[in-house]
Amino acid sequence: MKKFSLIYLFWGLVFIVFPLFLILAHSLSSNTDLADFAFTLDNFSRFFEPLYVKILLTSLVLAGVSTILCLIIGYPVAYIISQMSEKVRNNMILIFIIPMWMNFLLRTYAWLTLLGNKGLINKFIGLFGWGPWNLMYNSKAIMIGMVYNFLPFMVLPIYTVLLKMDKKLIEAAKDLGANDFKVFMKVILPLSLPGIYTGITMVFIPAISTFVVPNLLGGNNFYLIGNLIEKQFTFTGDWGFGSAISMILIVIMLLILIIPKLFNGKIKTSEIGGGL
Repeated sequence: MKKFSLIYLFWGLVFIVFPLFLILAHSLSSNTDLADFAFTLDNFSRFFEPLYVKILLTSLVLAGVSTILCLIIGYPVAYIISQMSEKVRNNMILIFIIPMWMNFLLRTYAWLTLLGNKGLINKFIGLFGWGPWNLMYNSKAIMIGMVYNFLPFMVLPIYTVLLKMDKKLIEAAKDLGANDFKVFMKVILPLSLPGIYTGITMVFIPAISTFVVPNLLGGNNFYLIGNLIEKQFTFTGDWGFGSAISMILIVIMLLILIIPKLFNGKIKTSEIGGGL
């Protein structure tokens, strides 16, 4: 088994550790060419200018709101599907998975035809004499695109946890006199917390770093942290500053991964049902 694990170790070193090392090296160098490496912290200090801090805060807010919306929509959907018969729930989950087979860019482009001034939504409301509504190139359009693209990442982990839940615990709670609301609050919700933590992580991390959705649906009105990084590498050629922003974003993502573990996502069965 050790020889097979070496393959994964090599893969991790080449495609994870080494690229991260290059990004770190670029962020600490004043020269784009690492052969002329010159240590500096100017790239990091530059990021804390008001303009870039505002972009980071805007990105955090939009990603956070999108994650909350995904949770509000995704949890009931995952719960309802988990209560269906095996054949029906498998088909329902397939409905969520099929759009993910399509390219992310194409899925986002589809919203241009829906949200545009002459899009399908405005044409529909025009039948009632309303509109056209300004649905494009604003924060609402970005959040719609994020929720649509990342909702399956919230539904699937919650659905998996709910499906594996021991139904005997629910029956025991009802036998002890708990109504449906108490059963949900004391048993179902605590047992599904690991799925919620996983879903939040899987949605928030790509939401805060995405640049395709803001580019297409936000236009030039919203400049998020993902767009800022992309422009440094593809347009301005400032690899040092782009790498510094990337390292700061990586630190934020690591904190997001660590925080749920501090709350101990695994709920002990002996603690479930307390106070029924």
